[in-house]
Amino acid sequence: MKIIVDADACPKNALLICSRLARDYNIALHTVSSFNHNISSDHHTTVGNASQEADLAVMNMTAKGDIVVTQDGGLAAMVLGKGAATLSPTGKIFNKETIVFMLEERETKAKLRRSGRHTRGPRKRTPEDDRRFAFSLRKLIEEQNLSLDL
Repeated sequence: MKIIVDADACPKNALLICSRLARDYNIALHTVSSFNHNISSDHHTTVGNASQEADLAVMNMTAKGDIVVTQDGGLAAMVLGKGAATLSPTGKIFNKETIVFMLEERETKAKLRRSGRHTRGPRKRTPEDDRRFAFSLRKLIEEQNLSLDL
């Protein structure tokens, strides 16, 4: 098992929580970002800044039993299809039952933006987001450890 972070849009606090929990559970932490970001990680992959390049790199390194941290619903759906767990930097755990609705909502908002309408961006990150993220990541690590032991 490894933790893979789509680090292009991952908040620093979420990345620090990933580092701490990876160390606590003795799990490898891999980060992926374009060359536009300065990420410090033992296992960092730098990609170009073309559309979806970081997502493709994350997908290529993901295996069953891994945990992927991403804000991208499309990437989350593909990761779930590979048998990996995934969560957002705010601590929302993506699952197969809710991912279809989330992707439909994303497409609806994209259509609105293309037609010139504005949609809300993400709200400011709070300490509660950090607590929720740490709790959810710990939960996924323990669940993945159990499933790998079986």
